[in-house]
Amino acid sequence: MPAEENGSLILEGLNGPQREAVQHGAGPLLIVAGAGTGKTKTLVHRVAHHIQQRIPPGRILLLTFTRRAAAEMLRRVDGLLRQLHGSGHSQRGGSYIQAVWGGTFHAIAARLLRLYAPAAGLEPAFTILDRGDSEDLLDVVRTELELSKTDQRFPRKGTCLAIYSHCVNAQQPLEQVLAAQFPWCRDGAADLKRLFAAYGERKEQGGILDYDDLLLFWRGLLADPQVGPQIRGRFDCVLVDEYQDTNRVQAEIIKLLRPDGRGLTAVGDDAQAIYSFRAATVRNILDFPTEFPAATIVKLEQNYRSTQPILRATNHVIGQAQRRFRKDLWSAREGGPLPQLVTCQDENDQAEYVIREILQRREEGIDLRRQAVLYRTSHHSVLLEGELTRRNIPYVKFGGLKFLEAAHIKDLLSLLRLAENPRDLVAGIRVLQLLPGIGPKRARQLMERIASSRGDWRVWEAAPAGKAAAATWPQLLDVLRQLTRHPVADVASQVSLARRFYEPILQDKYDNPAPRKRDLEQIQQLAARFADRPSLLTQLALDPPESTEDFAGPPLLDEDYLILSTIHSAKGLEWDTVFVIHAADGNIPSDMATGSDEEIEEELRLFYVALTRAKNHLYVCQPQRYYHANRGGFTDRHSFAQLTRFLPPPLRTFFEARLANPCNAGQPPSEPAAASLTSRQIRSQIQAMWS
Repeated sequence: MPAEENGSLILEGLNGPQREAVQHGAGPLLIVAGAGTGKTKTLVHRVAHHIQQRIPPGRILLLTFTRRAAAEMLRRVDGLLRQLHGSGHSQRGGSYIQAVWGGTFHAIAARLLRLYAPAAGLEPAFTILDRGDSEDLLDVVRTELELSKTDQRFPRKGTCLAIYSHCVNAQQPLEQVLAAQFPWCRDGAADLKRLFAAYGERKEQGGILDYDDLLLFWRGLLADPQVGPQIRGRFDCVLVDEYQDTNRVQAEIIKLLRPDGRGLTAVGDDAQAIYSFRAATVRNILDFPTEFPAATIVKLEQNYRSTQPILRATNHVIGQAQRRFRKDLWSAREGGPLPQLVTCQDENDQAEYVIREILQRREEGIDLRRQAVLYRTSHHSVLLEGELTRRNIPYVKFGGLKFLEAAHIKDLLSLLRLAENPRDLVAGIRVLQLLPGIGPKRARQLMERIASSRGDWRVWEAAPAGKAAAATWPQLLDVLRQLTRHPVADVASQVSLARRFYEPILQDKYDNPAPRKRDLEQIQQLAARFADRPSLLTQLALDPPESTEDFAGPPLLDEDYLILSTIHSAKGLEWDTVFVIHAADGNIPSDMATGSDEEIEEELRLFYVALTRAKNHLYVCQPQRYYHANRGGFTDRHSFAQLTRFLPPPLRTFFEARLANPCNAGQPPSEPAAASLTSRQIRSQIQAMWS
């Protein structure tokens, strides 16, 4: 098929601005894609257009924020090219699509660092700490520095890592981050600097990187005058999805990859920048035209998700933002009801109303799974969950224990990580403490021996393990020697070897071991897909599965289920009917995020994200009264709440106001009962008390 005809097929089904974005030349391009305007479709067609223009797929870099997003986009590119080339697709698309560099920032960084490890001062066998392991290493260092024994409260490991990560990703001084994000930790700034310095030294000694290091080392390679040009020379096109969610380091990486912006495409929506707690900054997308003066900006404004009445309301909500790319979303779907602004007496009244409306929509043919209840913070759904349970209405709440957070999974992977990198302190301490009689102090001593010998297991052979570990100590050494001797052959067999050593320990260490063993079987099956052990460990660290059978609830044997979600977790999703609850000041915006104009503006964007998830029906609910709670439950003490500041009176005209439970609305008032006492008699009785 002629290239011209193929080019026209790539543009089929696209509106005018989408076509403009897809066909744009090599200059820097910013696609400002409003909610529900088909930004993924546009990005998919642009990648296909690049390939159709004979740009080798291996010279295309697609950066996303989840591995699944990258895989889905490339799958759609593959499908589009199949339509264009038919039976000849295998030469133009199938095998070539696999060559595209698609993945998250962290995954691409890890891949490049494996290639350029010596230039970065790394060994190719470096291991990657996931968030949990990073916390554990910080805790080891925290204990060694005796920071837990100070006479003042010192932050725990999770908070320490959050502070460290925010400083690194936002490229802000510690004092500034503490003042803005962790004010209660300000007095510990000097000790935190000691902790973070020692943490960095431990990572250096162990040949390990954490998530943040991946980005920093990638940036360092790009800034190097010898290596930087080599990496830049690998790519002709760089496409970045969700650009509004990038942090300062990621933006610097993009600038170093494409200094003049040539071949750069960034896609995002400033109105959906809601991740500052991860150090993301909306300034990256707002300042894109400044960073790349030759940039072309294409706005996608036709919405394919929501009805026009919903868009009319949401446009006015986001119109209150001070700094933004101005756009006016519109839909060809003119009909539909106005969004509902519902006033509830209290939280119980809110729960009663929401459930009643959900069931009513269900009777109208809208399944429960096509409806969602969104809220600012996880605990806002507690009362509603109780009422749903009481009424036997099934629901799914987004979130839960991640696969790699399960103890038995961390045990097995720590054994593989220790074999890969004997200096990995966190993995080694975890493995050694699986053996009876070995505690944290002895484990650290043994790890110091192996580190000083540069991974020679013979130094452990002469080490006394103690009577309790006499049986398992030789077995551990044998497993480690075998895993070290065959580091690249048959990864599934290596996992099998580790399982045979670990499963007797699992049997003694944990209750209900059967489902845990099945989880380990899954790891072994997964390992068969990888060419080597480092690839397996990197994949599991950077993109872990979401759940594990051992911690799963009973199977949901029901025809349907309602969705409950925080607003942050709902980003990128859509439902026919959406209920936004607790739309009261102090909840939306959160009273924890009103310390600056920037924080309040992000809360406005978060509210906008919640509203734009709705396709046909939108309800915004505000309880007027909140009861105070103590350890024994709720009391009669209460406070009145105000409607969120993000819906001032002029904007309420775009909503239909209603009461959740109008009491006897429309009924004539009943006649008052005849009084049997006069006010004079009552006053006389009161006065008599004092005579």
